[in-house]
Amino acid sequence: MTAFERLLEVQGHDTAVDRLHHQRARLPERAQLGAVQERASELAARLAATRARLDAVEQRQAALESDVARIDHRIREIEKRMYSGEVSATRDLLAMTAEVDALKSRRSSLEDDALAAMEEAEPLVEEIATLEAQNEALGSEAAGLRSTIAAAEAEIDAQAGVEAERRGQLAEHVPADLLDTYEKLRSTLGGVGAARLVGTSCSGCHLTLPASEVARLKREPPDALVLCDQCGRILVR
Repeated sequence: MTAFERLLEVQGHDTAVDRLHHQRARLPERAQLGAVQERASELAARLAATRARLDAVEQRQAALESDVARIDHRIREIEKRMYSGEVSATRDLLAMTAEVDALKSRRSSLEDDALAAMEEAEPLVEEIATLEAQNEALGSEAAGLRSTIAAAEAEIDAQAGVEAERRGQLAEHVPADLLDTYEKLRSTLGGVGAARLVGTSCSGCHLTLPASEVARLKREPPDALVLCDQCGRILVR
C-alpha cells in the first residue's frame, strides 16, 4: 500500500470521527432535553408566582385572625368588668355595652374577611400541588433523557476511540511532511484534505477536472504529490 493510499484511509477514519462528533453534538434527545428544561423553567416561574400569591393571602389571613383575637381579648376584658360589679353606673354600663356591640360587629366583619382569604387560598394550594407534580414529572423526564444521552455519548465515544486508534496506526506509516500538508488542508477544507481521483472527477469537491489537467496528472510519478486544481485537496490516483 502506498503512502497516498494510507493517507486516504487516514482520511476515512478522520471523516468517521468527524461524523461521530457531529452525531454526538446533535443527539435528538439533546433537543428534547432542551425543550423539557425550557418547560421546567416556565413552570418554575409559574410556581414561584403562585407561591408568592399564596404567601400574600396567608399573611393577610393571619393578620385578620390576629385582629380577631385582639378584639376577642378586648371583649372579654370589658365583659369581665361589666359582670364583676366594679361598674355600677348605668351610663358606664351602657357605654361598655355599646363598645362590646361595636367590637362584635367589627369582629364579625374581620371573620368574614378571614374566611374569604381562606377560600382564596384553597385554589392556590391546589394549583401549587398540581404544578409541583408537573415539575416532578419534568424532572423525571429530564433525568431519563440525561441517562439516554450519557449512554449514547459513551457508545459514540467508544466508536470514535476505535476510529482514532486505527487512524493513528495508519498515520505512523505516512511521511511526516505529507501528513502535515494533509492536516493543514483538512483544517481549511471542511475536514477533507485528501480525496480520490475517480475518472476525471475529484471525490472531494465532485468537480470534473479539465482533460489537460487529467493528462498532466497521469504523467506525474506515482509518488508525486498532486493537488486538485479545483479545490486544492490532495488527489490520490
